[in-house]
Amino acid sequence: MTDLAIPAGFEPLVTISNYVKELGPLHYRAEGRLKVLGLHVRPQHLNLHHNAHGGMLLTLADTALGINLSGVQEPPIPMVTANLNAEFLAPAKEGDWVEAHVEILKQGRRLGFAECRLKVGERLILRASATFAVVAPVVPEPSDG
Repeated sequence: MTDLAIPAGFEPLVTISNYVKELGPLHYRAEGRLKVLGLHVRPQHLNLHHNAHGGMLLTLADTALGINLSGVQEPPIPMVTANLNAEFLAPAKEGDWVEAHVEILKQGRRLGFAECRLKVGERLILRASATFAVVAPVVPEPSDG
């Protein structure tokens, strides 16, 4: 597959998560305090039917939900997925640009609630709702070096 153009306004998403790095490359566009995440469906994202794999789409939605819920406060608050529900509405194909749009419903001290819609253009392909739980920050292990 040849290199595909990234839509205007999107820039590379820098992440420290090795898992999320393997999903991408991911890009984002700021919309106020929220980030719209985007990626091109690549051969490694396809299932046996040549559609974007459902697990990949769920990972994109979960990542967008987590980034946006944790980032509503400064500094960002560490959160993990407690519940994720999704409906697959239409397939995405190789080369499609998929965008993850998040709406935060409520952010409390211990739980956050949000919805995510994955779109290819104006076509809705997945709808997800999630609950995230606040967790203690990860403290890096001291190195012996």
